[in-house]
Amino acid sequence: MLQSLADVLIKVRDLARCTISVAAAQDKDVLQAVKAAGESGLAQAILVGDAGIIKPLLAEVGLSADTPIVHEPDINQAALTAAWLVKCGEAQVLMKGAVNSSDFLRAVLHHEKGLRTGRLLSHLAAMEVPGEAKLAFVSDGGINIAPGLKEKKDILVNALLTLHSLGIAEPHVAVLAANEVVSPGMPATVDARALVRMSLSGELPAGIVEGPIALDVAVSPAAAKHKDLSSQVSGKVDLYLVPNIEAGNIFGKTLIYYAGAKMAGIVLGATHPVVMTSRADTAEGKLYSIALACLAAGGTERR
Repeated sequence: MLQSLADVLIKVRDLARCTISVAAAQDKDVLQAVKAAGESGLAQAILVGDAGIIKPLLAEVGLSADTPIVHEPDINQAALTAAWLVKCGEAQVLMKGAVNSSDFLRAVLHHEKGLRTGRLLSHLAAMEVPGEAKLAFVSDGGINIAPGLKEKKDILVNALLTLHSLGIAEPHVAVLAANEVVSPGMPATVDARALVRMSLSGELPAGIVEGPIALDVAVSPAAAKHKDLSSQVSGKVDLYLVPNIEAGNIFGKTLIYYAGAKMAGIVLGATHPVVMTSRADTAEGKLYSIALACLAAGGTERR
């Protein structure tokens, strides 16, 4: 069980050092995160981008001048080259640098050089909430705006497969809605019931999936008892599947700004984990995201 994001760092240090391919690496914040990952013993990097801009930044942030650089001044081509390096096995994780998010994701999904699997791309957040005994995972509060049932199935498959790779063999999943009553007037409840049926019929990776379930019942066995509900996941949830991007965004930011939670996030659905941090993320948050991606990449060789 991953009790904290520090546990993620510890687990990654037990694996072979991960290699990150950074797309359009001429970004000071990203290079500082890469430096922190190297100093923490987590990962090394291949920097793809404009070497004339990157080299001075290496000295500025204190990265070794020997850090590999693939010179590609065109930003969009740099994203494609960085993705190709991962596809070819030169790196295990792809990371966004100074490239527009939509252009970066197009490179991820490129039909020849990208990392397509046929599944939807989705975001997975790992939340370390003060007072809680383990990490809480939330999906998708970062990419898909208003997913329908088909998209929610992909989001859930992505998250379950990743939690398996993190060592959670049978994740407890709460498919969130406003209440536990299935109603055609509330599509999130109808989708939740359908996802539960898919899980029970073996259409999804291993996990205990419940829904529709409100957040109070998912978090508190006392709330479940008060509502006279029997639940296998109440108080034990590993993954919260949110109905739309607004719910996921508000959920995550509420935990961060009101409860003092820490967060790491990665993009799933590609052949390899993808790191796409925001400038608003703290340096610590960027480091945790890199660590989560390296752990999800599943290095097997021991140092």
